[in-house]
Amino acid sequence: MARSHSRPGGDSLLRDEENPRAAMLDTLPPEEVVKLLVEEEAVAVKAVRARSAALGAAAQLMADKLAAGGRLVYVGTGTAGRLGALEAAECVEAFGLPPSLVVSVIAGGPHALARVAEAARENPREGDQRMRRAAVRPQDVVCGISDGEISPFLQAALDYARFRRASIILLSCAGAPANLEAAPAADIVVDLAPGPEMIAGCTRLKAGTAIKLALESMSTAAFVRLGKTYGGVMVDVRPTTPGGWQRAIRVVTRLTKLSDEEASKLIKKAGGRAKLALVMYHARVNAARAKELIVEHKGLLRAIVGDLDPLG
Repeated sequence: MARSHSRPGGDSLLRDEENPRAAMLDTLPPEEVVKLLVEEEAVAVKAVRARSAALGAAAQLMADKLAAGGRLVYVGTGTAGRLGALEAAECVEAFGLPPSLVVSVIAGGPHALARVAEAARENPREGDQRMRRAAVRPQDVVCGISDGEISPFLQAALDYARFRRASIILLSCAGAPANLEAAPAADIVVDLAPGPEMIAGCTRLKAGTAIKLALESMSTAAFVRLGKTYGGVMVDVRPTTPGGWQRAIRVVTRLTKLSDEEASKLIKKAGGRAKLALVMYHARVNAARAKELIVEHKGLLRAIVGDLDPLG
């Protein structure tokens, strides 16, 4: 299923492009090196902001697929793959999701999170096999991530995702020409352009920053659309630890006039769900009816309770 590259050596050309600002980098004192690096990181932020429309479309696609029972699958190699794995882990923690809903696939498997797996990156068969193991389905959305030209592993993974009729987002710092082969497999292409690195080939710098910012922007926007937040408050809290329980209490007290003790009792009646507790309080209904209201309004708390004072 995998397609071969039409530009041999293209990846190295993209990775090894020199940044003119780095010409005398090795002669500078540490604080000047830091200043230059931070200034270049600001370029990465601008590159992501320039793709807000595409990232917004990708976020909506994620939200639609997750609402319909699908999963979010991140796939990549090297730095890009590790950032995808980090994003998957942080989505689960930040938004209280079952781990099965957000999956990461990286060339070389779990050990590649700490070690370079260059051979796996060049192996299209592994890309196909790892996506098979992830059991990619038509209702899933697959986010392919690349900090350089599309690798054989990633191309095979995207080909398999398309074969399985999953929706596909391609997030890349490769530049448009390098994406031409993979782009037909993608529903949405987010082509970032952070420019050459201060250290040629070191894509953990600007490319890494651009990818991380783009990933967290997409997922956060998707989960906002799914009703995980009310304003800037994370309301879809399901505490499983003492710390999580205190966080749920803070959310409920912030959006009601209840004391900590009263909020705790209400959350217990809501089965440990802060959003459900808030609906019960503001709509003056029991837990069963609150659940129905949440479903009827697609998880959007504001649609049920209106505008609340965030200070309680």
